[in-house]
Amino acid sequence: MKKNNLGKLLILMLCLPFILMGCSQSREKITIVGSSALQPLIEQAGNDYHLAHLSSNIVVQGGGSGTGLSQVQAGAVEVGTSDVFAETQKGIDAKKLEDYPVAVVGIVPIANKETGVKNLSIKQLSDIFTGKIKNWRQVGGKNQSIIVINRSRGSGTRSTFEDLILKGKEAVNSQEQDSNGTVKKIVNSTPGTISYISFPYANDQNIQKISINHIQPDNKNIPTNKWPLWSYEHMYTKGKPNKATAAFIKYVLSKKVQRDLVPKIGYLSIHEMKVTRDSQNKVTKIGN
Repeated sequence: MKKNNLGKLLILMLCLPFILMGCSQSREKITIVGSSALQPLIEQAGNDYHLAHLSSNIVVQGGGSGTGLSQVQAGAVEVGTSDVFAETQKGIDAKKLEDYPVAVVGIVPIANKETGVKNLSIKQLSDIFTGKIKNWRQVGGKNQSIIVINRSRGSGTRSTFEDLILKGKEAVNSQEQDSNGTVKKIVNSTPGTISYISFPYANDQNIQKISINHIQPDNKNIPTNKWPLWSYEHMYTKGKPNKATAAFIKYVLSKKVQRDLVPKIGYLSIHEMKVTRDSQNKVTKIGN
């Protein structure tokens, strides 16, 4: 019996470090849900952070900005990510949330390459997405019906696009998709399609990025608002974050991430901006 007890004690001592590590990981689990536009950055930042903080366990999921905001408000997740300001969303009490803008992301209209169109005016874009223009021939392209692919309601990318392009007009009834990646695949493979995605997803040579008023969709045109389709990427917490969550947000806002990782993946650091935009889409020059 004594030998058996000694053996059990030795096994327990050998396993203890792994048990403690498992407990530590459980204590430091951070669940982040929301914007698919921000997902590539947070996933990569989470992986890099874990390499330096092995006890961390960062779980990143999409679902859209509306989902992120509602989940964090309900206390179901530690962080809700969003392309839009919380105060613009119905059912969200922004006063109970802490806002951490962590990047700026551009949005670009994309079309199937077969359409023959590379540039549109803001009015033409609006007329296409409200159903007024129905054929690519009307905007200089092929004699081909236009198929609009929209993002799902609750998508921050959709909210930004409609606020800035449609300006209150009702969008045409169309197929809706809940992620940037799915939209890109559909436009890539389906003749006549048009949609919009965030810049980090727009690296496929098989899709046609559409310039607006002959301004190229490029990160260098965003800081001065020359390219008008952009939004802040927010990380929201319910009240003050816990210690583990605060440490990860601090890491995302660090010089290392803002200077190196943010532009590498296709975003802009918040420190690059020469203008600001409020929740009502009013643009103000920084320094005024």
